[in-house]
Amino acid sequence: MNDTALLFLELGVVIVVLAAMARLAVRFGLSPIPLYLLGGLVFGDGGLIPLVTSEEFIDIGAEFGVVLLLVMLGIDYSADELVGGMRSSARAGVMDILLNFTPGYAAGLLLGFGPLGSLYMGGITYISSSGVVAKLLSDLDWTANRETPVVLSILVFEDLAMAAFLPILGATAVGGTVLSATGSIVIALTAVVVIIVVAARHGDRLSRLALSSSDEVNLLTVLGITLLVAGAAEQVHVSAAVGAFLVGIGVSGEAAHRARGLLTPLRDLFAAVFFVFFGLSIDPATLPRVAFVVLALAVVTGLTKVSTGWLAARSAGIGERGRRRAGVALVARGEFSIVIAGLGVSAGVGERLGAVAAGYILVMATVGPIIARVVGRTAAVVR
Repeated sequence: MNDTALLFLELGVVIVVLAAMARLAVRFGLSPIPLYLLGGLVFGDGGLIPLVTSEEFIDIGAEFGVVLLLVMLGIDYSADELVGGMRSSARAGVMDILLNFTPGYAAGLLLGFGPLGSLYMGGITYISSSGVVAKLLSDLDWTANRETPVVLSILVFEDLAMAAFLPILGATAVGGTVLSATGSIVIALTAVVVIIVVAARHGDRLSRLALSSSDEVNLLTVLGITLLVAGAAEQVHVSAAVGAFLVGIGVSGEAAHRARGLLTPLRDLFAAVFFVFFGLSIDPATLPRVAFVVLALAVVTGLTKVSTGWLAARSAGIGERGRRRAGVALVARGEFSIVIAGLGVSAGVGERLGAVAAGYILVMATVGPIIARVVGRTAAVVR
């Protein structure tokens, strides 16, 4: 069999399996992320059906998936929303860092990852999955609840914290240190401020200039600019993800609405490829050896994330049921945690980081939505 035929066959099998897993996730009301990770474990080295020719193609698709995830995240927020969210959530955001970054960093030190390597573990446990949380709020009909703005403001703070955190991780991933990343951090933060200011004052005008009546032109324009900025950001070690996020922030108004519709199918496809690729990098045989660490970390950081939402909602004057919902809504970890784990694996932190991260995300992305649904049903019965 020639290589082209084998490539198409392998990719076809992978995508059909992803479709089946997505259908299963929809059927049971779960996030598909842990199922995609399991798919990667099945197709990776040590799995049941190792890929032969398509892994390099999937690698490139995975990088594209990260860029699309971040540009779509930026599109979902306007500059005014980001500024308002930062002001309203600063206290809760700092508390979130202390409660949820610290356990992961401490676990990294105990596992022998060292001070720099432990940054990855702290990032993995710190950030909630914006995609899973947003879907939960919609599925459980919590979007109009009083605690929902509190949850969203914490997510905004976390997403902006990534704009500062990713350059540090990007610098260490290419062999640098936190000290040598100072220039990258300054560039990233300056770019964030400039983009937010320009988007807040002139975003609608600039978006109208770029907007066309043709969906094809709009898609190519947004995608081309995103890749150019992501490539430039990567070149100066700011991280392609940060560059893509900044492009998303700069798109506003009608342009943002149309870009969201055009890019969503691409994001869903390549994000799934990204999750699969991360699973490909993990040897399934390593997972049982880190099971205790994964479960302990899941319990501790599940409780700390619930505490974050509870305390933030209490500060906003929300009642007890709302505090409980705010806490459980934030438990799930997902796409950002995998991005951070992928950087750690690339940096050579160690095989155990990938195994711990994969197991941890599998647990949190699965258990988080289940706990939220149980709490939602309990609250409904109480009413």
